Amino acid sequence: MFTTTGSTGLYKAPLSKALLLIPSALSFLLAVVFPQYQDFFLYSLHNIRQDLQIWRLICGRLICLDLKDTFCSSLLIYNFRIFERRYGSRKFASFLFGAWILSALFDTLLAEALRCFSDLKVDVLPSGLLGPVFALFVPFYCSIPRVQVPQVFGPVPITNKSLVYIVGLQLLTSSSVMWINAVSGLVSGTLYCCNIFKMQHIIFVPRWIARCSSRVLEPLFKTPEPSHESMVGRGATVDIQRQQRMDLLDQQMLLSQFTQMRRNRQPRGGLINWNRFFPSLRHRRPANHPQQAGEEVSEEQVARLMEMGFSRVDALAALRASNNDINLASNFLLQH
Repeated sequence: MFTTTGSTGLYKAPLSKALLLIPSALSFLLAVVFPQYQDFFLYSLHNIRQDLQIWRLICGRLICLDLKDTFCSSLLIYNFRIFERRYGSRKFASFLFGAWILSALFDTLLAEALRCFSDLKVDVLPSGLLGPVFALFVPFYCSIPRVQVPQVFGPVPITNKSLVYIVGLQLLTSSSVMWINAVSGLVSGTLYCCNIFKMQHIIFVPRWIARCSSRVLEPLFKTPEPSHESMVGRGATVDIQRQQRMDLLDQQMLLSQFTQMRRNRQPRGGLINWNRFFPSLRHRRPANHPQQAGEEVSEEQVARLMEMGFSRVDALAALRASNNDINLASNFLLQH
């Protein structure tokens, strides 16, 4: 019900899988088996500033020392794997690398600003990949469409993105100074996503490093395609594949419209006018029927979907089937 990333599992997301397994395993070992070595991974700004222990900027920002932070970070990385699927592992890694470097700078600046303008001294910050995790909320908020799901808390609106925000809020409240990691991560993600000061051209993963890493990550963390999803869109011809996708979109539209109907309609003696709430399926134009002038697809919406990485053919088909509803169209395309 809360899925935001379409296909389940870690198919086509080897970097996300590596970030889930390796830091989590090391965090568990440090917390349970080797607690005497936790000091080496302490993100101590005091030691960095006074003793010039620059290596703590690396070690202290890789492994979470709190298992609750590890669990929340893993849940968020799992939900953010959609970006690796859509943009590729190299671009996804470049975003994480850029956010990791920029958030280290903003962590120091925020701590120094607090020390100079208030009596609050922050010597130790929560450890782990928290800056890049919070930075991923920026593209998540901007590019992942909201889709209403059946309400489970009465009048409180619930969308496909609600659980991710709840987990992020839980991570934010796990420490009294976690807000510094969150602010630095969100600022870093905004700078990198908007390419301010041409950050994407300055901080990135070189192509040769990406190729070498893929040769290591692909064999170790490759995930097979989910068997229960492999039959979707596998028709013998392009027309059959498109029809299969349209049928799946119909099911999603039925659920969304039925939920909206139950939320808005007034009691009318138990009678429901189904033709009123499902006109798109009753009067949908056949595939070979010419498009009328009043049914033109907005080129602006097509361009927005193409900017998200979809082809023009798929964008046109999804918009026509969803009656130019870009939220429904993008949600359908994100699942394929």
